[in-house]
Amino acid sequence: MPKSLAGGQFPNPTLDAIDLVDRNLRNAGTSSSIPGLEEGGTDPWAFPQQKNTGELKEVSTASRLHQVVVGFLKACGLLGNLYFFICSLDILGSAFQLLGSRMAGDIFKDNVVLSNPVAGLVIGVLVTVLVQSSSTSSSIVVSMVASKLLTVQMSVPIIMGVNVGTSITSTLVSMAQSGDREEFQRAFSGSAVHGIFNWLTVLVLLPLESATAALERLSELALGAASLQPGRQAPNILKALTQPFTHLIIQLDTGMITSSATGNTTNGSLIKQWCDVQGKPPPQGSNEECGGFYPCRENSTATPEENRVPCHHLFVGTGLTDLAVGFILLAGSLLVLCTCLVLIVKLLNSVLQGRIAQTVKTAINADFPFPFGWLSGYLAILVGAGLTFLLQSSSVFTAAIVPLMGVGIINLERAYPLFLGSNIGTTTTALLAALASPADMLLFAVQVALIHFFFNLAGILLWYLVPVLRLPIPLAKRFGDLTAQYRWAAVVYLLFTFLLLPLAAFGLSLAGGSVLAAVGGPLVGLVLLIILINVLQRHRPSWLPPCLRSWAWLPLWLHSLEPWDRLVTGCCPCSACSNSSMTSKVVHCYENPEVIASQHL
Repeated sequence: MPKSLAGGQFPNPTLDAIDLVDRNLRNAGTSSSIPGLEEGGTDPWAFPQQKNTGELKEVSTASRLHQVVVGFLKACGLLGNLYFFICSLDILGSAFQLLGSRMAGDIFKDNVVLSNPVAGLVIGVLVTVLVQSSSTSSSIVVSMVASKLLTVQMSVPIIMGVNVGTSITSTLVSMAQSGDREEFQRAFSGSAVHGIFNWLTVLVLLPLESATAALERLSELALGAASLQPGRQAPNILKALTQPFTHLIIQLDTGMITSSATGNTTNGSLIKQWCDVQGKPPPQGSNEECGGFYPCRENSTATPEENRVPCHHLFVGTGLTDLAVGFILLAGSLLVLCTCLVLIVKLLNSVLQGRIAQTVKTAINADFPFPFGWLSGYLAILVGAGLTFLLQSSSVFTAAIVPLMGVGIINLERAYPLFLGSNIGTTTTALLAALASPADMLLFAVQVALIHFFFNLAGILLWYLVPVLRLPIPLAKRFGDLTAQYRWAAVVYLLFTFLLLPLAAFGLSLAGGSVLAAVGGPLVGLVLLIILINVLQRHRPSWLPPCLRSWAWLPLWLHSLEPWDRLVTGCCPCSACSNSSMTSKVVHCYENPEVIASQHL
């Protein structure tokens, strides 16, 4: 050891030493988030290989027993956190319904706006984002079609918007993993691939549907080939497990949202005060105590006292408004959701080590032997559809996949068909729910469910059947790379995709279809032109004139996010918003020479 080091003194840091630290930190930044696995190179999308653990050592009986007990406790902790994670998603949806239900019902009232396909699409997105439930949005559409307030043709763009809006849940879940750069990169790309698929499908099918009414006609043919009778709705296994807990927190009368959309507006609270008595039929009065998705019949002799008892949940009889309760539930559910997600990720990192991690990853991401490897993705679609059908919730399934992608257990190529299968699975759930509708709404409910099914099936044919057209995968990777470098870009994506862009399109639609086309058409054309030029710059620059082979001639803020990053990080009060965490580490090493000395040693 050098004398200066032995004496407790350290040399001044040199440029070579700082460069060494910087290289080591860059290499450390690419390490896997799963302990026990070696680094997969500098590519964050590469699968890490199993670490060579050497010879196996003998383990005593007491050590084995200790490992079994610890493993059992970790498994219980994982299941418990997963349970409360799902419950928090349910309560989060209730919070959004309390905050946006009145607005969601009022949005559907203007038939002049709904006659515009783009406006209908935007309304479907906004309503699903507001109520955080595609089932509730679909039920509103069914009720309005059955009440002759909406035609089937006008409902098709709304159903497309519902399909887009439901992907916001997985995006919100991915934000909770922003603490680790690589985990966030993988998790956000997984949530983005779902939304990109839905938007690309809409961009192709909405103009086609407006010109040919293909989905509407196909659903009519399917209805004509089937003889339908009202049936019983399939049991919801997940609800049966979570409702005993969530109903102690809050119970909502979701029929109030549908009543508002169909014109039967009441001033009552969305919070349930009266609940059904087991073994007795529900009341059929027209008051606010009526539950379910559909309005109750009037002039009934049934009274709440005969068929109902007071509900037992946290907010029964509260003097707070629906808005105040919604904010309370929103804050509480987000806190529980993020806490459970962090604990789930930590437990997964603890459990999935070494051979166990490699075995799980190999099993989930395995392909069939050549020449049947192409069947693996289609099997994943069936698995995603089956699990979503069992859970009766696409939001829960996609929200559970995202953390697994973050820790590196499921890769993007395997998660993509799982998400597509989830889209199919939620339509089968809606179809079974439609078959349980009253006789006067049966045909309308089934047709809306079939339109939803054919829309997702067409999306799979477009963006999965031909491997070269699986564009959502590379686009999602680009989004993941971007948000890993600039984490604030994820918030911008979330706000722009699910709020600002739909609101802008909705505002233009209020001015009329001609104004929407005059403003939106050139903007869409400009975006497509920029995308085409970027693709040619990467792959065929010789096809472009010299001035378009790069964007260097533009101001820096128009072709780089660096100026925007400086602006955002400068306004952020905490260092966590900083993009360049590597720089801060090097500065830390410079200010602490002990680190440099350890690197030399």
